[in-house]
Amino acid sequence: MTTLRPRTPGGRYAGTFTGTGALTRFALRRERFPLVAWIVGGTMIYWSQAVALDAAYPQQADLDALARSMSGNAAMIAMAGPPRVLDTVAGQVAFQSSAFGMVVAGLMSMFLIGRHTRANEESGRDELIRSAVVGRYAPPMAAAVVTVIANILLGLAIAFSLIGYGLPGAGSIALGVGAGCAGLVFGAIALLAAQITSGTRSCYAITGAALAVSYLLRAVGDVGNGVLSWFSPLGWGQAMRPYDHEIWWPALLSLAVAAAIGLLAAQVLDRRDFGAGLVPPRPGPARAAESLHGAFGLAWRLQRGLLIGWALGMFFGGLSFGTIGNDVEDLLGEIDLDQVLGQNMGSMVDAFYAMAVAILAIITCAYTISAGLRPRAEESAGHAEPLLSTRLPRLRWLSGHAVIMLAGSAVVLALSGFGMGITYGLITGDLSQLITLTGAALAYLPAVWVLGAVTLLLFGFAPQATSAAWLGMVFCVVVLMFGATLKFPGWLMSLSPFDNLPLVPAQPFDAVPLLVTTGVALLLGAAGAFGFRRRDLETS
Repeated sequence: MTTLRPRTPGGRYAGTFTGTGALTRFALRRERFPLVAWIVGGTMIYWSQAVALDAAYPQQADLDALARSMSGNAAMIAMAGPPRVLDTVAGQVAFQSSAFGMVVAGLMSMFLIGRHTRANEESGRDELIRSAVVGRYAPPMAAAVVTVIANILLGLAIAFSLIGYGLPGAGSIALGVGAGCAGLVFGAIALLAAQITSGTRSCYAITGAALAVSYLLRAVGDVGNGVLSWFSPLGWGQAMRPYDHEIWWPALLSLAVAAAIGLLAAQVLDRRDFGAGLVPPRPGPARAAESLHGAFGLAWRLQRGLLIGWALGMFFGGLSFGTIGNDVEDLLGEIDLDQVLGQNMGSMVDAFYAMAVAILAIITCAYTISAGLRPRAEESAGHAEPLLSTRLPRLRWLSGHAVIMLAGSAVVLALSGFGMGITYGLITGDLSQLITLTGAALAYLPAVWVLGAVTLLLFGFAPQATSAAWLGMVFCVVVLMFGATLKFPGWLMSLSPFDNLPLVPAQPFDAVPLLVTTGVALLLGAAGAFGFRRRDLETS
């Protein structure tokens, strides 16, 4: 273990920040592409909402009707935030986008801090860095500086995009400041978690839990008397009242809390050994459980946290969609879903829920790809090599992860449709929708499996490019949301597995495309397994 440097009479470590500038430049270079994606994606949450609202509600009467339907909807308030000036496009942008934009900022900060602190210590990269002339505080300080820069850029991008679109300047700046400040608070929480725990996943779990609790406090507070919202960093951003006589001091509250948590993290760093956390890891049992004696049991042990988290998240996501009930026409205004999807969808209610199910299915692909990337992570970390040096066959090891990926995707999809069916059925009094919407969600399972199979295919033949599977998900999103509007050629749209499946419940169920898509997924997965069996193992 690395020992602490002796204190100087002034109570400071000698050279504690040496090398911070070089590490900051290195981290910015390493994160240049992810940062662009985070900032563009976060900004689009706000800007695209403004564009969509202008197109959907061209008349003031339309906005007034939308405001009436949302201002009294407790479920929408819990999901989005306090209803203010909802009879304006600007107010609707703040209402519908601010909570989700701050969550994106928090996630961006969490991954930046975790990747450049605890993950580096786990992988051994930090030890190599510290073998040079680098101060004890330099790596976490560099991560903090990069996180501050990222949140400033995100806030500026949000503000300037909305001002450029024509929304009021003060409110647009307030939205940008709120998102950036929320990101800083959760970045500081991640920095503290990285000192407390000894694992990157634990760091992410603590920060993610703080984000979830913050969202819950804001939701309960906004529906109630508002007191609990003041215990949430997300509530502080919305308390700046964008486009409604803005107030700015909640931003100072966010900055003060972020600074205080950051100083606490520095104190904890002084009291722990390098590579360890303040809280020591819990020792495991003397003997492994029977379930860990096989490839499937090990894969389940490694992936169960990811599956449980996604299953719960998608279940609550489905619940939120179902709260809209039959008030779809007020919500959509003049949006023509037939034109958006390029197909005849029948009633607007069925069309909306077909679209909602498709969106949840594409989001589920993020779980599927994450689960499919786990074998590559195990290989890169050097964990697969000692396992495969035993009598464990390669295909059995890979099949354990593949089964968890495929079965987990079915569970996540089913729970998202089940959650939507519960709230929709309770609101409308038609509980048969529980079965209908659960079945509609599972109808997309073959398409989700195709993206998982693409991940395995890349893992088998081009392991260093396995992360490129995320591009497939992006392509499916673009085709679903914009393909018909932008008039993509038919052959290009057909490359998306989602384009080949019926949009249930707006369209009748057809088993043939489901079977064909399932066959494609099986072929791609089998090809990936064949490639993995024949190639050499690679480690980072």
